[in-house]
Amino acid sequence: MKPFLINMHFALSLLVGMVLLSVSCTKNFENMNKDPNRPGSVNAGAILSQVGYWSITESLYTGAWSFTHEIMQVHAPGVSTGGGGLHRYEIPPGRTPWQGYYERTRDLKDIYDLGESQQDPNYKAIALVYKSWLSQILTDTYGDIPYSQSLQAKDGLFKPVFDTQKTVYEGILADLETANQLFDASRALPYGGDMLFNANNLNGGTNTGILKWKKFCNSLRLRVLLRILKRDGEIDVTTKINQILADPVQNPLMQSNSDGAIYVFTGSNPYYNPFHNARQLDWSETYYFTKFFLKKLNEVEDPRRSVWCTTVTVGGVEVYQGIESGYPPSHAVYLAGENSTYPEALKTSPIMGVMMSYAELEFIKAELSLKGFNTGLSPRQHYEAGIRASIEQWQLTVDDDFFTQAGIVYQEHADAAVQMEQIMLQKYYALFFTDMQSWFEKKRTGYPLLPRGDGIPIENQFPNRVPYPTYLQTLNPENLAAAAARMGGDTPNQTLWWQ
Repeated sequence: MKPFLINMHFALSLLVGMVLLSVSCTKNFENMNKDPNRPGSVNAGAILSQVGYWSITESLYTGAWSFTHEIMQVHAPGVSTGGGGLHRYEIPPGRTPWQGYYERTRDLKDIYDLGESQQDPNYKAIALVYKSWLSQILTDTYGDIPYSQSLQAKDGLFKPVFDTQKTVYEGILADLETANQLFDASRALPYGGDMLFNANNLNGGTNTGILKWKKFCNSLRLRVLLRILKRDGEIDVTTKINQILADPVQNPLMQSNSDGAIYVFTGSNPYYNPFHNARQLDWSETYYFTKFFLKKLNEVEDPRRSVWCTTVTVGGVEVYQGIESGYPPSHAVYLAGENSTYPEALKTSPIMGVMMSYAELEFIKAELSLKGFNTGLSPRQHYEAGIRASIEQWQLTVDDDFFTQAGIVYQEHADAAVQMEQIMLQKYYALFFTDMQSWFEKKRTGYPLLPRGDGIPIENQFPNRVPYPTYLQTLNPENLAAAAARMGGDTPNQTLWWQ
C-alpha cells in the first residue's frame, strides 16, 4: 500500500504542477510569443525611408530605362529582328508603372494618416508631394485612372471608378497647394526617414530640408500647370502660375542645383543605385545610343557625353557613335563595342535618382517667359541657366564660350516656334534619366523632332499613352470599360486630355 500512496502523491503533485504551468503559460502567452526583433508598431519615418527609395528606383527602371529611353530615341536595342519593339512604336499593355506606383501610393496614405494621428504637418505634406508626383506620372501614362476611390479596399471598395484626367489634375493641384501650406520649417521630423532632403533635424532653429521640400512642391506645381496650359479656362492655369511667380516668399521655387529633388543613393544596403548589379550584357551590350541623341551633343562637344556615354575607336580616333532607331528587322545586328553605350560608372553613380531637377525648372521658366509670363528673366537667360545647371548637375563644368557657339546660341530674335524648339531640345537632354518626362513633353509640345525609322510599320504612330494592364479586365472590368469608352478606346493612339 505504501508504494501505491507514494505514487498517488506523485501523480497528484504532477497534475497540480501541470495545471499551474498551463495557467501560467496561458496568462503570459502573448508576451512569450512576441518576437523581440520585430517592431510592434510602425511610425511615419520608417515607411518614408523605404517609399522614397523604392519610388525612385521604380521610376528609373520602369520609366527612364525600360520605356522612355527607347521611345524617345535615347537608345535602341542592338538586336531587334522580330518586327516589334518600343523603338518601332509597338506598345504592349503596361503592368508597370501601374502596379508599383499604386503600391507606393498606398504607403504614402499610411504616412499621411500617421502624420494626422501624430499631429505632424510635415509628414502629411511630404506624403502629398510624393503622391502628386506619382499620380501625375500615372495619369500622363495611361489617361483616366482610379484616384478619388483608390486605396479603399479596407472599406470594402475593391473596384474603384476611373477618374477623368481633369479630375486627377484638380486633385493633384489641390494636394500640392495644401502641402505648401502645411510645411513647417520650425519643426524637425520626430521619426526621421527623409532621405531626399534630410529634413530630419533642425539646424539653428530652422529645418532647411523642409524648406527644400517646399521648393520642390512649388516647382512641381509649375510642372503640373505647364502640362495643362492648353486647358486654361477649364482649370484657371494662368492665374495659378502668376500667383506662384508673384510671391516667392509664400511659394518658393528651386534656386540652384542644391535644391534639386535628386535622391542620392548612399551605396549601403539596400540604398544602392538600382542598376548597380546589372549584368554587363544587359547594361552595355544590349542597348546603344542613337544617332539622333548623339548628333547635337557631338556638334557642340557637350561635356555630358563623358559621363553618359562610352567612346569607340573609328579610324584610330575615339568618337561617340550611335545607331539608327526604328531600323528594319532585316538589319544586321549591331555588335558590342562598335557603338557608344552606357559606361560602367553610371551603374553605381549616386546622383541618378532624379525626381525633378533645378535645370528642368529653368526650362519651364524659359517656356513661360517665352509665352509672356513674368518670370523675372528672359527666355535666353533661363535657357542658358538650364543648360548650365544640367551640366553642373552631372558634376561637370562649362565656360561662357559654350553658349556662343552655333547649335547652342539662343535665337532670341527668331520666331517663337524656333525658340520653343531650342528650349525643348535642351530640356530633352536635361531630362536624361528623369522617369517618363521627356515622353510627356514630346506629347505636349511635339518637340524634339524625332526622325522616323524605316522599320516602323506605317500603321504605328508615336504613342500618346500606354494601354491599361490586362489583369484589370478581370479585377475591375466595368470601370475599365467605362474609362476606355470615355477616352475613345484603350490603345496607344488615344490623345490625353491636356494634349
